Amino acid sequence: MSEPVLVVIDMQQVFGNPASEWFTPRFSEAEAVIASMVPAFGKRVVFTRFVAPERPVGAWVPYYEQWPFALVPADDPIYDLVLAFRDTGHPVVTEPRFGKWGPELQEALGGADEIVLAGVSTDCCVLSTALAAADAGVRVRVAADACAGLTDADHQRALDAMALYAPLIQITDSAAAVAALG
Repeated sequence: MSEPVLVVIDMQQVFGNPASEWFTPRFSEAEAVIASMVPAFGKRVVFTRFVAPERPVGAWVPYYEQWPFALVPADDPIYDLVLAFRDTGHPVVTEPRFGKWGPELQEALGGADEIVLAGVSTDCCVLSTALAAADAGVRVRVAADACAGLTDADHQRALDAMALYAPLIQITDSAAAVAALG
């Protein structure tokens, strides 16, 4: 088994700015925990970004009709990583979907078969990424205190749903994830 990679999901302006329609209330708390974890993982960190597709199709059409502010190019500042995680030298995987698992993230893991997930939102992009990665045979640990949901109840419901996938997905915390490093 290889050393785990910390995968930081969508720590972006669009979710961290209180003026944004997609603001995640406990974003800053998750950001502080993640910032404390990054040095322990060294080079084994990957960041992800959610962006709008150029042209929504299928179910994404009514989604962006509900959220037209977000239908902007991928290089719009709303989709920038927050300052603490910008220009770190770590890989950044950008996807126009909630789940970030796919060929680009798999390649960024450099052969690792275990990930620690952190980021926002627990009840959307973290959940979607965890389930797909676990289905692909990757061991997933979710650092609950390094994640934030749209509400505390939504955060907990997502953690509870992911816990149903044990032993493929394990709910843990940042201290245990860091302590488990070799």
